[in-house]
Amino acid sequence: MSKDKGENPVNKQPPTSDPVKSPEATSFVEMGRESGPGIRTPNLPVYRTSTVLFKTLEEAKVCTESANRGELGATHYGTIGTPTTFALRDALARIEGGSHPCRAALMPSGLMAITTLLLAYLKSGDHLLVTDSVYGPTRVFCKGILAKIGIHTTYYDPTITPERLETLIQPNTRIIFLESPGSYTFEIQDVPGICRMAQRHGIMTAIDNAWGSPLFAKPFDWGVDASVLPLTKYWSGHADVLMGAVIVREEHWLPLWRTVRELGVSVGGDDAALILRGMRTIDVRMRRHEQNALEVARWLEQRSEVNTVLYPALSSHPQHSLWKRDFKGSSGLLSFELKANVQGHKPTPRQIAALCEGRRYFGIGYSWGGYESLILPAWIDALRSVKPWEGGPLIRLHIGLEDPADLILDLQDGFYAMAKAI
Repeated sequence: MSKDKGENPVNKQPPTSDPVKSPEATSFVEMGRESGPGIRTPNLPVYRTSTVLFKTLEEAKVCTESANRGELGATHYGTIGTPTTFALRDALARIEGGSHPCRAALMPSGLMAITTLLLAYLKSGDHLLVTDSVYGPTRVFCKGILAKIGIHTTYYDPTITPERLETLIQPNTRIIFLESPGSYTFEIQDVPGICRMAQRHGIMTAIDNAWGSPLFAKPFDWGVDASVLPLTKYWSGHADVLMGAVIVREEHWLPLWRTVRELGVSVGGDDAALILRGMRTIDVRMRRHEQNALEVARWLEQRSEVNTVLYPALSSHPQHSLWKRDFKGSSGLLSFELKANVQGHKPTPRQIAALCEGRRYFGIGYSWGGYESLILPAWIDALRSVKPWEGGPLIRLHIGLEDPADLILDLQDGFYAMAKAI
């Protein structure tokens, strides 16, 4: 029972998406399971090797030439790929790309997927446009390595219209890097409009598709040229593997693959197998994350301690109409802004610690996208330069697969602890 006057803490309104209809459900189960002639198993065998053996020198030469072009299945060394990693690349390209011809490359982390993508298509003297709500480490990379090699970055308001963004384009602008929703503050961008504008100028568009993928966002339908996937998160879903991927349209493939090869980027078969395993249950997991997050978000909206809940699936979200237009559902990640007290004082660090620490179901952790729920203050002062956050303290939640009633009671206890903290 709720400690707030005996009321039921769980809002039982239905989720926004139909949990029965899922055209991708079969694809998640079927793709990437080819295991060669003579045997078919539910899971592809894991290939662990550095050396690839050939019967003849000519065979080695042909395989090397094919591998240098990035042809799927062609390998002459373990860093190029194995049947396990090829299966994952194929599945990612087909699922993320949908009806658009795409190719996929694997990286050891989501951040390396971002950095490899930018290095593949930018050179000294180029200009890059990046949303101000971008993932923090992406900003660090732009200010660090990209700046050192002569690539200039301009950040833009994530709520900007395509017409206003067009005014920021310079003669040497090569990429517009998007993230929708934005990190921590969850702004939804008009990605289709921005992509149409960029195409008129011959500018490449890339998006960090962490929040909505793999089920609820289809960025290639929006017009992007490249999509970054942090496979660590929902694709894995079990908080036990690090990996990322870049998926690009066919015409952009060779620069990406050459950069992957020159940097020596590769992943192992065991990690690829874990992503393939997690992929099988994405549909049912994502829909449970969505349902749970909606219940928790609606409950948070009613709390006196909360000023704003930043979750695009809520009708109160400033860009809710854009979210409804472009997305097929919502994931488990959201933030909420704490309200000042009657004297106008914002919650103190000690009160914020009391809210976050000692929770039974919410762990304190930087990642998200696994089966578990997480809580963390959003320290974003250094992560904004164009549109600083001017509201109260932000708390980011990842809503996992636990019973939402348990999660709500856990947060309720946190609010009581926050009120008692001096």
